[in-house]
Parts: sequence; C-alpha cells; structure tokens
Amino acid sequence: MDMITPEPRPAWIAGRPEPGATTLVVHHPYDGSEVATVAVPGPDQVERAVAAAAAVAKEFRRSPAHLRAGALDHVSRVLAARAEEIAEVITAENGKPLKWAEAEVNRAVSVFRIAAEEARRFTGEVQRLDTDPAGEARLALTRRVPRGPVLGIAPFNFPLNLVAHKVAPSLAIGAPIIVKPAPRTPLSALVLGEILAETDLPEGAFSVLPLGNEQTQALVADPRLPVVSFTGSGPVGWQLKDAAPRKHVVLELGGNAAAVVLRDWPDPEGAAHRIATFGNYQAGQSCIAVQRVIVDAAVAEEFVPALVEAVEAQRTGDPYDRNTDVGPVVDEAAAERIVAWIDEAVAAGAKVLTGGTRDGATVAPTLLADVPPDTKAWTEEIFGPVLAVSIVDGVDEAFRSVNASAYGLQAGVFTTDVQLAFHASAELEVGGVIIGDVPSYRADQMPYGGVKGSGVGREGVLAAMHDLTEERVTVFTGIDL
Repeated sequence: MDMITPEPRPAWIAGRPEPGATTLVVHHPYDGSEVATVAVPGPDQVERAVAAAAAVAKEFRRSPAHLRAGALDHVSRVLAARAEEIAEVITAENGKPLKWAEAEVNRAVSVFRIAAEEARRFTGEVQRLDTDPAGEARLALTRRVPRGPVLGIAPFNFPLNLVAHKVAPSLAIGAPIIVKPAPRTPLSALVLGEILAETDLPEGAFSVLPLGNEQTQALVADPRLPVVSFTGSGPVGWQLKDAAPRKHVVLELGGNAAAVVLRDWPDPEGAAHRIATFGNYQAGQSCIAVQRVIVDAAVAEEFVPALVEAVEAQRTGDPYDRNTDVGPVVDEAAAERIVAWIDEAVAAGAKVLTGGTRDGATVAPTLLADVPPDTKAWTEEIFGPVLAVSIVDGVDEAFRSVNASAYGLQAGVFTTDVQLAFHASAELEVGGVIIGDVPSYRADQMPYGGVKGSGVGREGVLAAMHDLTEERVTVFTGIDL
C-alpha cells in the first residue's frame, strides 16, 4: 500500500499538528518499501509539549466527566468508522497480516468505549468511621486523583491498541499524556492524535512525539512527568525504572508464555489448533504468544502430530493477502536473531519438527522438540513464530515447568477439571491464568500484567485508571449518621 504523502505526517504538540525538526522514514517490514515519512519534533517542541501537559494538569484533573467521556466516545466511533483504513496503516508499518490488523482496530474501538464508560462512573467511596468510639459522627470520603501527567512509551507490535491502553485510561481520569510511539511504527499513534484533535479536550491534554529511542531518557527524567508507563523489552524497561526511582513506573515487559495440555482435555486436536494459531499470530511478536508447550505424556502421542500439522497449516506471505496467517517479523535483523536462537537450540540437541528457516524478514512457523532448558529458545522470549514442545509426567511436573521461568505474564491450561483449574490459579506464578485456552487471550477490560521479569503494575482500562491515580481521603466531622 502506498501511503507516501507530499509532506511528512506532522507530530502532535499539545494537541496541534506541527512539522518536525527532522524526519523519519517508515518502511514496510515485508519488502522494505517506504510507506510514509513522519515529522520528528525538535527539543523546543518537546519542551512545549511537556510544559503544556504540566500547565493543564490541574484544569484537566478537575474537568467534568462528560467532557472526558465524550472525547473517548468520539475516538471509539471514529476508529470504528475508519477501521479499514487504519487496519491498512497498521499492516503497512508493522507487517502483521491484515486480518490481525483489523482485529487490533476492533480492540482499540472497545478500549476507548470502555474508557468512556468508566470515566462516567469513576467516583469516590464513602466510609462511616463510627465503628470505633473515636470515630463517632465522622464520615470519610475517599476519592482517586491523578498522580500527574503521564509519559506513555509504546512498542511496535501493537502500534494502535497498546497506545490506546495508555491514552484511554489517562484521559479517562483527567491526566495529560505524552505518547512516544516506537520509531518503527509511529503512524497509528499519529492517526490517533488526529482523531483526538477533533475533540474538546483542552490544549496540552495530549501530545504524540515520534522520537528516537535515544531521546526518551530526557523525558523519563523530567520531573513534570511523574508517571511513566512503558511497554517493551525487559532490559530497557528495568533501566527506565532504575533511572526514575521516585516516579510511579508501570512496566509491561516480556513473557515466555506456556500452554499446558493436561490428560483430561477431551480435544487434543483442538488444543493443537489454538496453540499453533496463537504461537504464530502477529508472527509470534506478542508477549503472550505461546512459546512453551507443555503436554502430559498421556496425550502426547495424539497431540504432538496434531500440533505439527497445525503449525504447518499456518500460511506465510504478503500480509495484505487475506489468506496469510503469518507475516514478517519487524525487520530482517530480528529474523536473523530468531533463526540463530533456533540453531543454538538444535546444536544443543533440540529437534526441528517443522520450520526453522527464514526468507528475508519472514520466519517459517517453527516447532521444536527436546529443547534443552538452558537454551534461549526455552528460557528467553523469542518474539517470533517459534514453539517448543516438552512432554511431562502429570500436573505437578507441568506446573513446575511453567514456573521455572524468569517471566510470569500469563499461562494457559487446557483442562476441564475445576479442581485443577483452581490449583493452577493458586500455583502458577503468573499475572493471569487462562483455563481451557491459550495464554494469548486478553480482554481489554480485565487487569493485565505480570510478575517476576514480566513487569510491575497493571493495564486493562479500569485497572490502569486505578494505577494512574492515588487515594485522597477527606474526613467530615460532626456528621449526623
């Protein structure tokens, strides 16, 4: 798709479009073609964006709920009306197949709709204090107020929806937000800025700054941005947190998601299809894409061949072809790294059941067996269309295998046993357990986040609204209860 325009797409500085000091060229990951040029703001523009966010913070915090909810409703409606166009933007900059891009737009539509709903009902709690004699005739009102302007740093793999998960909750609570999209994929965030500019939000409520990663540190250090919400790689995220020890930092980092197939699951073939699909969707570039497949020996003989067949059925190709299931990874360097990790595992004794090759930036859907537990393909987040299957003996060994990871975002457990489901919820060291499905399931309204190396804090619209605010208590004295 040719998206090149005569002028670079503007940055959004305090809600207004502006040309930049320099430009950035966006390339299509599938064939390397140029799809757009965007404005990169200079230091003075960045300063004006931050200053405007700080200046409007108090006014925006006190803005009526209907104003914020109305703006969020508008974004949801326009995203829905422009869904086909925006899906093509996502595919152009990210390379994910068009059908997955369309699903991403639909999710963003929901995120802004949910945020509008929550903005209207996000209110305080009343607590009577006369439960003890010293509290007689006293009443406490607890409200949540924004911690302050938010710096939202988004990754390339969901260039619209993960930006939405930072923007929508921030605006819902009345906190200004400065968005720094990934340099590879700034277009979706700029489209979102264009839609936000159509609303009645006050000047300074949002900015979209397509900056290089090397320019992020100054924003992280700026005291006028007391909240940092980062989604991306673990090493970068922890460095940001260490650099801002007195700020409220939310980190959504990597995963090494496991899907467990237990012996009571009645449909191993169906589980194989779900696992193959969600190990390869987004070309595996999702922090909850299935990577480790842990299967009970009692069903392995039926399950593993079905998984091989399901992985081989995943079709690679041009992401604009609606028959394509798996598009390219973000660039050829990423593809080279993924294949190097596969080769490392094979050299250590792993077997390639299917795949293991690449063509440019496209990695063939791959299934490995007998992967040594100390190789990167098992221990680290591969962020590519690669599955590693391990056969275990029973539930306890399966759950120990899930927990033997530096990460803990989500896990999927294929079981129909209610007792085992609760046991999984209690034992698995992850932020979310999905029973009867892959770990890749995420509803945008539910709390979402991880433990261990997978980060701190929670997203999901309401959970994020709580995370971006702090409690303020007012005690009324002499109240006739």
